[in-house]
Amino acid sequence: MHAEQTRGAGAAVRLTNVARRWGSVAALDGVSLTVEAGSFCVLLGPSGCGKTTCLRIVAGLETASSGTVEIGGRDVTNLPPAARGVAMVFQSYALFPHLNVAENIVFGLKARSVPPADRKRRLDRAVEILGIGHLLARRPGQLSGGQQQRVALGRAIVAEAPVCLMDEPLSNLDAQLRADMRREILALQRRLGITMLYVTHDQTEAMGMADQVVLLRDGHIEQDAPPADVYATPATAFAASFIGTPPMNLIKLPESGAIAGTVLGPPGGGRLTGIRPEALRLMETGGETGISAIVSHAEYLGADTVVACHLADGQSLLARLPGRAGLPDGAAVTFAFDHADLHLFDAATGRRLVTPA
Repeated sequence: MHAEQTRGAGAAVRLTNVARRWGSVAALDGVSLTVEAGSFCVLLGPSGCGKTTCLRIVAGLETASSGTVEIGGRDVTNLPPAARGVAMVFQSYALFPHLNVAENIVFGLKARSVPPADRKRRLDRAVEILGIGHLLARRPGQLSGGQQQRVALGRAIVAEAPVCLMDEPLSNLDAQLRADMRREILALQRRLGITMLYVTHDQTEAMGMADQVVLLRDGHIEQDAPPADVYATPATAFAASFIGTPPMNLIKLPESGAIAGTVLGPPGGGRLTGIRPEALRLMETGGETGISAIVSHAEYLGADTVVACHLADGQSLLARLPGRAGLPDGAAVTFAFDHADLHLFDAATGRRLVTPA
């Protein structure tokens, strides 16, 4: 995905059957994944799915109940954080309020007795990369949220670790600054060639930044794939509904496989048909396959309009139409679609079956 990225500075990360339990409660249950050296991996999922626990186990801040963790081919399962070769950026930034920016950035190096000349070299490099030379004498309380984020990134850069771990680092920023910082973090990762594991619940961050998305749910991996694959061929109904704005429509099919005469899947019960809102279009000509619905509400968003509807059997349907659709509440509409855009899932397990022909 990121062809211009420089490889080689990072280290591969591998988790094998990693579990974390507290009594009968499992935060992670048999998680196995491999992150290639120099790649950008996003651990994605809702609150409580285990993504931060997974990151903390890689960092050594949590101990796995079972399983192994390897970094750069070395088993680090029982090693302390300082011996693992990782840097970490926390959600809270964890800056010392009584220290200035320069002191915050090199604090970890001083604690590890890195010689002053090496500390200065690393600080100068981080300052150049992040463009924060004018902030070095300020304290955290004198910085904006974005500036504090850059200081936290600077502290990770000077560690010169092959793996950088980030735990929802942008959650405290406003929407515009989040977008700016996404670009900066990605550019930084490409330039340094480090391996990055990034935790978020924001699918926009995952889709826009990742080489690899690991979607977690209830301590299990739902899907591990490039973002384009997660979007185009979701492995489960959960993955289908979590990725996409608005989420994919999941329509429960009757035995006939048809709703109001429109075939949405093969005959047989216990199946869900999925179709993305953006794959629907208003039917304007005859000869197309269509889904009839009644408009509940239309939300104009500028570039497009999200139309919430209900089908004849009461199920909901969302359509994302370009521009201003101008559909009044209660209007009867028919949406055309291509059968190639349909996805079929088992209603009981949620697993992907086949794409209807």
